[in-house]
Amino acid sequence: MNKLITPTVKDEVIFGIHPIIELLKAKRRKLHIIYTTKPAPKKWGQIAELLPKHIQVQPVEKAFLNRLAGTEDHQSVVALAAPFVTRKKHFDPKKHKFLLMLDEIQDTKNLGAILRSAYCTKVDGVIITQKGSSPISAAAIKSSAGLAEHMEIMLVSSASQAVAQLKASGYSLYLATVDNSKNMLDVEYQFPLCIVIGNEAMGVSKSILGSGQHITLPQCRSDISYNASVAAGIIMFNIATKYRIL
Repeated sequence: MNKLITPTVKDEVIFGIHPIIELLKAKRRKLHIIYTTKPAPKKWGQIAELLPKHIQVQPVEKAFLNRLAGTEDHQSVVALAAPFVTRKKHFDPKKHKFLLMLDEIQDTKNLGAILRSAYCTKVDGVIITQKGSSPISAAAIKSSAGLAEHMEIMLVSSASQAVAQLKASGYSLYLATVDNSKNMLDVEYQFPLCIVIGNEAMGVSKSILGSGQHITLPQCRSDISYNASVAAGIIMFNIATKYRIL
């Protein structure tokens, strides 16, 4: 069996059937090598039919995959790829009318689930604050079922910086909050727009609370709230269907 190969600074680990499939479909970054078990997992054929002939596939023990991925949740497939591609230019309100901003989302699975919903509802771009946020890691990509590979994602240093740029570009902001908020079902959204989803514990940053319309989801009790990824998904779906984006 092969010795453990430590990724270089130019390599990123990616694991799971769907993340690797979507990376190959998106064609936004290069896949360098794939490690899998022998015999290969049942769904290996879905990867094999997309895989360029020059990509090396190395059979290894599952323990090797566990160490390389840092988890057992790899579905017997781990790869090394070029770094995840993020957007460098600001979003254009004429082209990117439906944006989402994630303000210090800390849970990796929440991040992945939100990116998955964003793709499914045709969100044009996602802004993620770097400070206090979960990184776009292999685990987050796995939680997005690999769909993060197709998204236009921009990293910013702070929510305040992002809001200033969005407002200067003409975006209307809608902040998901609990207090003093308008029922999201009663809001007439103005495009181009950006939905802001705040931190799981603290919500939207205080520094930007005055930057837009506060919206909320109906719920059965005032002392509870939806999970951040669930709330984000409901809001995005509501807008996408109400305005016939889907």
